[in-house]
Amino acid sequence: MVGGGQLARMTHEAGIPLGVKFKLLSDTPMDSAAQVVGDVVVGDYRDLETLRSFAQGCDVITFDHEHVPMEHLRALEADGIAVRPGSRALVHAQDKGVMRARLDAIGVPCPRHRIVADPADVARFAAEGDGFPVVLKTVRGGYDGKGVWVVRDEAGAAEPFRAGVPVLAEEKLPFVRELVANVVRSPHGQAVAYPVVESIQVDGVCDTVIAPAPDLDPELSTHAQQLALRIAEELDVTGYLAVELFEVQPPDGPAVLVNELAMRPHNSGHWTQDGAVTSQFANHVRAVLDLPLGDPRPRARWTVMANVLGGDYPDMYGAYLHCMARDPGLKIHMYGKDVKPGRKVGHVNTYGDDLADVRERASHAAGYLRGTITE
Repeated sequence: MVGGGQLARMTHEAGIPLGVKFKLLSDTPMDSAAQVVGDVVVGDYRDLETLRSFAQGCDVITFDHEHVPMEHLRALEADGIAVRPGSRALVHAQDKGVMRARLDAIGVPCPRHRIVADPADVARFAAEGDGFPVVLKTVRGGYDGKGVWVVRDEAGAAEPFRAGVPVLAEEKLPFVRELVANVVRSPHGQAVAYPVVESIQVDGVCDTVIAPAPDLDPELSTHAQQLALRIAEELDVTGYLAVELFEVQPPDGPAVLVNELAMRPHNSGHWTQDGAVTSQFANHVRAVLDLPLGDPRPRARWTVMANVLGGDYPDMYGAYLHCMARDPGLKIHMYGKDVKPGRKVGHVNTYGDDLADVRERASHAAGYLRGTITE
């Protein structure tokens, strides 16, 4: 796996019961996954020769992020190395402009959008629709709210262009909520779909995920799953695909529009570790190794995942004592990362039959582990 973050850490954990030998290319020896994986190569994923050397002896290469240069992925494939997902699929997660063009071509509903050249072009884009505000995104490199701006006039549109990469403008939708349809697809075309979840964002960062999404129309839920499965097939995705969606309420009834794509295990799927028969990480391992996929069905009526963001940790052991004693059913997953304000350093999962209770338990535990709740 290329990338040493928490996604690699948890994917490695999922491969242990299968006896999968896991090799990691990590930026530093202290990255989240590098702390627990036995076979670690420290190196720069942006260097082709480092990637080629790392790939020697590997049956398959997969990723915990989408940032490996596309020309390097194509070079690995030309060398005969199994890269999953492959470059032809992964480019749609790397480049938002390419993604939007392809989704348009296959008839997938998206917000109104186009590539813009400068702030004056942003103003023209706004005038073509309902005016400002509009959303601007750098086509490459953004995540967790980075590389995304909501601009309210032409003067405010200058900053995104300083990144030196193309800028995508999108209409700012009055959406009802954000949903995610998560699916997994193997090289021979088998695919499974997890329940559609609600993703609650705070300052552009995922805060809470509720599985399944409460009060979601069953027909719309099925439509979202089918849409994600079709995207996975059309783009020839191998492994995990998260399709981030806006639920909107047009005059003729509820609908979904595609916001983003991620081709790797995803924050919106962390609930599956404790709430599904087969976790997203186990199914990603199965998919990239072309093994039969596992059952994606939920184990409980409701599962809630809450991210633990960087805060004040005067006594983690004491925090564990409190959280575990208060809620024996709580599942804590910490990543071994240095604490920085707003950084994802772990998550908790709770589950049960009463959604209000499950949400309160998750929120309390995440807040106590962060240090924002002290009793």
